[in-house]
Amino acid sequence: MSVKAYMADLGQRARQASSTMAAATTETKNNALAAIAEQLDNTREQLRQANGEDLESGRANGLEPALLDRLELTPARIDDMIEGLRQVAALPDPCGEVTDLRYRPSGIQVGKMRVPLGVVGIIYESRPNVTIDAASLCLKSGNATILRGGSEAINSNRAIAGCIARGLEAVNLPADAVQVVETTDRAAVGELITLAEYVDVIVPRGGKGLIERIARDARVSVIKHLDGICHVYIDDAADLAKAHAIALNAKTHRYGVCNAMETLLVAASVAAECLPPLVQAYGDKGVELRGCSATRELLPQVAEATAADWSTEYLAPVLAIRVVADLEAAIAHINRYGSRHTDAIVTEDYSRARRFLAEVDSSSVMVNASTRFADGFEYGLGAEIGISTDKIHARGPVGLEGLTSQKWIVFGDGHIRQ
Repeated sequence: MSVKAYMADLGQRARQASSTMAAATTETKNNALAAIAEQLDNTREQLRQANGEDLESGRANGLEPALLDRLELTPARIDDMIEGLRQVAALPDPCGEVTDLRYRPSGIQVGKMRVPLGVVGIIYESRPNVTIDAASLCLKSGNATILRGGSEAINSNRAIAGCIARGLEAVNLPADAVQVVETTDRAAVGELITLAEYVDVIVPRGGKGLIERIARDARVSVIKHLDGICHVYIDDAADLAKAHAIALNAKTHRYGVCNAMETLLVAASVAAECLPPLVQAYGDKGVELRGCSATRELLPQVAEATAADWSTEYLAPVLAIRVVADLEAAIAHINRYGSRHTDAIVTEDYSRARRFLAEVDSSSVMVNASTRFADGFEYGLGAEIGISTDKIHARGPVGLEGLTSQKWIVFGDGHIRQ
């Protein structure tokens, strides 16, 4: 079978399964998640063997140590997958929720009902635990899903897919509700993102190059973010102790994550007071600093920033620093150079905080908090399928609700339009 025919077959089967999933009760979906968790627990050795094959191939192919670490299914990571399934089962089911129900002058009642998207295609790299994360969220939200993991994890993903299929069948749900793409042919991605007849939305999880390609070539709606160019602005009305802690945490808590701060903005009137201790703290943690001319006048040891630094996501211990005149200049900088991901202000001035919230055009905007909180778990979503910087449908961390839509519902009693 050609890749084109194979992917079309997956799409058709997923579409058929999506009808059953949309009608599944919360109890049935939760039972499926529990059954999948049991399957994972009972097949630990098989999972480790399959993962060992992937690790061996990865080493033979020169996979970098960091990618090998992502790829490995340790006993603790299997435990985490099982616990993740149980956590998703404990979350409220968004499907069927009716909101905004009200009477109209005609006598009809009009409201909205939350419903599954249908078929969700998810494309991701390296980490086989994403297979369980994605499957659990799609199942709980009543969707069918097609999962295309990285070729380096193909054996691990096949083994996990077997656990999912057996768990679904144990509660009389179709195994086709979760399908892992079996081929490692890269053409499968191109086919998946153009299956508009069968797939309702694509969620890419991977590097910028992958996401750019999918956003450019897809004929299916895409939930995505390209960059995480996140800012913290220290206002001249900030509590500088809070500012120090927030700015340090936002950059150094973890470097290679999309919600890490990449540019620090500081109001000119407090720069001389707050920057020297921050620069010292960054230096102690090995962070390379690149600053504007005003920053370097205060701290000549800071390297000179280039124009490219303001629009770079480092994902590394590198930080750009810019001294700005005031709140207005900070907002202008963020809206010009940011990626609409996550931005924070540190201030004790309520009016300025409200203005920052209203005028910064990002999916998460924060007051007196680290950008590292931009995360589905921290937002109370339980888990996330990704983060969206788009403005239509889902924005910010995408959890169960983000994998649903709303339709209008109308209740009448023989009403006819006059």
